[in-house]
Amino acid sequence: MLHYYLCVGYVREAEKVPKVLIVEDDFMIADWLEEVLVAAGYEVCGIAGTVAAAIALGKQHRPDLGVIDVRLAQGGRGTEVAAALRRHGGFGVLYATGNTVYPVLSSAQGEGCIVKPYSGETLIAALHIVAEVAAGHPVSGALPRDFRLLGAAA
Repeated sequence: MLHYYLCVGYVREAEKVPKVLIVEDDFMIADWLEEVLVAAGYEVCGIAGTVAAAIALGKQHRPDLGVIDVRLAQGGRGTEVAAALRRHGGFGVLYATGNTVYPVLSSAQGEGCIVKPYSGETLIAALHIVAEVAAGHPVSGALPRDFRLLGAAA
């Protein structure tokens, strides 16, 4: 059995399916994200709308990747989630925001940022790059539109 990565590549059944945590307080967006990720062959291990819920799910499921909204419910910041879950290692972060020049992103822990609104194809391409960078591999090829690398990855 093969899982298609929307124009990005294939994952063989014998390979580990990446687990993704969705951190998004807009439930319509979160539901759409889950559909896109599952269709692309990812395992969604949880959806959270607050910092506390995201950290609890992350500690429980140990995801490989996170798609994290920068501004969350109850005044929380997605950067808090990333900082807490990256302490355990092996957690690649793709932030989603309407404003990539958001000052908090200049010092945020994470590999990349994507600008809302984005397509499913752009999301999957960006998440693939985040996974590669988090694994210590260099970025090859062009970056998707409305995506940028953060910190040391840039």
